[in-house]
Amino acid sequence: MVRRNLTIPATVAALFFLGAVTMLPYPKAEAKSKMQKQAFGKIQDGQSVDLYTLSNKYGMTVAISNFGGTLVSLNVPDRDGKIGDVILGYDNPADYENGKAYFGGTIGRYGNRIAHGKFTLDGVAYTLPLNDGPNTLHGGIRGFNKRVWTAKDVSNSAGEALELTYLSKDGEEGFPGNLSVKVVYTLLADQNALKIDYTATTDKDTVLNLTNHAYFNLAGQGNGDILQHQLALYASQITPVDATLIPTGALQDVHNTPFDFLQPIAIGARINMNDEQLRLGKGYDHNWVLDKKSPTSLSPAARAYDAQSGRVLEVSTTEPGIQFYTGNFLDGTIHGKDGKVYGYRSAFCLETQHFPDSPNHKNFPSTELKPGQTLHSTSIYKFTVQK
Repeated sequence: MVRRNLTIPATVAALFFLGAVTMLPYPKAEAKSKMQKQAFGKIQDGQSVDLYTLSNKYGMTVAISNFGGTLVSLNVPDRDGKIGDVILGYDNPADYENGKAYFGGTIGRYGNRIAHGKFTLDGVAYTLPLNDGPNTLHGGIRGFNKRVWTAKDVSNSAGEALELTYLSKDGEEGFPGNLSVKVVYTLLADQNALKIDYTATTDKDTVLNLTNHAYFNLAGQGNGDILQHQLALYASQITPVDATLIPTGALQDVHNTPFDFLQPIAIGARINMNDEQLRLGKGYDHNWVLDKKSPTSLSPAARAYDAQSGRVLEVSTTEPGIQFYTGNFLDGTIHGKDGKVYGYRSAFCLETQHFPDSPNHKNFPSTELKPGQTLHSTSIYKFTVQK
């Protein structure tokens, strides 16, 4: 895949790598846990699905289901060492199967939107099911987040690791080619970081865009809104959208706009400004074009900080873009884990990705994959604490 080649401002890079304040080290412990597997429940067709819990010696645990390759929980310590779950989700697979918010799911075959559910590849026109007004969203009606994956423990010296594989058959949700997908979640042993590696091959020319759709609240899932979280996005441009949230094809500079997160600022500081793009997205729901020294390098993408808990989230990725979404459609009707109510803007998403609707925009980095090629993509979500 072709990726844009942009440059990270030196001040931003320094902020990411050095931090604006002193980071507190986690106390080291000698005990080492093993990956745990337990029954999670059944889905509508009667299949039983499981929950796999990864842990490290610094107090972080991650629970992943083979239904949808879903991140179900992500527990990390706050500045006082108190462990809390920082992602939204459900207590059972039935709610994930019936839900429409994509909580924690592995998204494919194509993350984000494709205009009118149509694209042309090698002169052949393909039509996808529409599930987001006039467009196709996150792979269609039954995307990868609603499929049962094959799970395997592949833990190694780097940390406890879960491998999930899935074969998306030719024609599934309208996409061409038999696509073999592998996602490896590794909870790193030497730091509180979750590494996600995506790999895919195909037997026919196809398009794909893989990501994870975790919703974060660093104060803890269900604990108020995220408008006071401080956020930095290492991106000087966005791909502006039309009224149906499809990119226009242009690249828009963020400077002197509500989309400038090159320096940390509260998520809610400018979210209600009189801005056309904010009105269209009902807040932030846009793709940022990451400033990268090399198109394929693992580069910093975002940094979020919650002063209440002291938790810091740093995101790095090999992808060219990141979708920042502020939970604009959460309205208090969803009851999640432990009965928590998920209200308006009670979480944010940082979806590492290729750009939305790329198959219909030749100036965007390509999302095409051909036989004989292998897609590799890596994203890391690292957690620390701050005084």
